[in-house]
Amino acid sequence: MTDRVARDRNVEQNGGRALRPRAWAAPVRAMSRILNVDGSPRTPEPTGPGRSGVVDCGLYVDGERQPGEWHYADALAAAQRQRDAFVWLGLHEPELDEMTAIADTFGLHELAVEDAVKAEQRPKLERFGEVAFLVLRTARYCEHAELTENSEVVETGQVMLFIGPNFLISVRHGDACRLAPVRADLEAKRDLLGHGPWAVAYAITDRVVDLYLEVADRLEDDLDVLEADVFDRQGSGRIQRIYQMKRELVEFKRAVTPLQRPLLTLTSQVNREVPHEVRRYFRDVQDHLSRTVEQVNSYDDLLNSILQARLAQVTVDQNDDMRKIAAWAAIGAVWTAIAGIYGMNFHNMPELDWTYGYPGVVAVMLCISLGLYRWFRRNGWL
Repeated sequence: MTDRVARDRNVEQNGGRALRPRAWAAPVRAMSRILNVDGSPRTPEPTGPGRSGVVDCGLYVDGERQPGEWHYADALAAAQRQRDAFVWLGLHEPELDEMTAIADTFGLHELAVEDAVKAEQRPKLERFGEVAFLVLRTARYCEHAELTENSEVVETGQVMLFIGPNFLISVRHGDACRLAPVRADLEAKRDLLGHGPWAVAYAITDRVVDLYLEVADRLEDDLDVLEADVFDRQGSGRIQRIYQMKRELVEFKRAVTPLQRPLLTLTSQVNREVPHEVRRYFRDVQDHLSRTVEQVNSYDDLLNSILQARLAQVTVDQNDDMRKIAAWAAIGAVWTAIAGIYGMNFHNMPELDWTYGYPGVVAVMLCISLGLYRWFRRNGWL
């Protein structure tokens, strides 16, 4: 009954002509993503050159996804003919030719398209006419049994969003943040999805920032282990591990810190293109991001302190070694000095004709050496 009402409403809004998805679309969306029309399992998408970067394309009307599979051009045409309708096109590492064709269909600027293909941008928010271009850097914590000088702690990627009046295009690079769970969760929240493309932009941004929080919490555990190992005299505390951890933290910091300015722009009262309700959600994301930025800055300071402490320990250890070497050299100098004096072969030297001269001199050298050894031990040099 609900499908019939929705179909009748589409007929009324489009001059008596019903909007239908492609004839080969399966009746149930969840099964259509798994099975072909004849019920056989769908073959995986190719991953080599010439593959399609389209992961999913959905048409949403009043916050509800329309059944069937849509080509992005057909979905955009349908969204433009209806009120409260938009297209969400999800892409994963598209090729330049495919991205150019999509740009021609949706009217995207060539500079933004070039950025979306290369995926070498820092977080930013730009406007190209009616289309907003939001760049996010994603991050994911990499599990590792032990932190070494070659451990990969943080994996990063990028998500780029083209936000138009009746469409949103998400371009994902890397696997640090998958968007399929975001789409599934958002489709269950019809009221939020009814706010249009900016609601999708919020959901993706919220997912990215939530992953930031997870990474920050896991990094804290690694820093605790690293700090305990550095101050444990039995631990290794190698500087290479600290330096590798700092490199990973810098990579994570480059993803988190620059996102503050785009979020500040999205939550500004002057920004009228973002719906008021969605701006409230973006403010919540901004609070979470601020917390993450504070954590990252504190981790950076802590890691600098750990590095300085380790360098100080290395200096102290070197000084201890030098003191030990100097102490043993002083003890050896006693034997060298006395033996050197009695080896000058002068005729008139004391105790040369004494029967017990040789054992007496050796006994004197032993007593002096023993006295110096006890004195160095008492002062902590040995």
